Amino acid sequence: MTLDDKLLAAAQSAVSSGSTESVSAFVNEAVSARLLRDQQVAALASLIEEHELEYGIISDEELAEQAQADRDAAASVRSQQRRAG
Repeated sequence: MTLDDKLLAAAQSAVSSGSTESVSAFVNEAVSARLLRDQQVAALASLIEEHELEYGIISDEELAEQAQADRDAAASVRSQQRRAG
């Protein structure tokens, strides 16, 4: 197995700082994280497919509306956190 020089340096730095046991452990953690992410993406894709089969294709307009609602909700949470803290 080969690693890009910058990635290897980052892994070695993680070992030096004590955040991981070895370069091998660092690589194992990265591969495990990638596999988990891939599984989560596949599960989400499956849920979206099921939803679209039942309710129809999600439109660009619906996606834009949801994105705006998410931004508004995040702004509200941040505002509440600033007031509380």
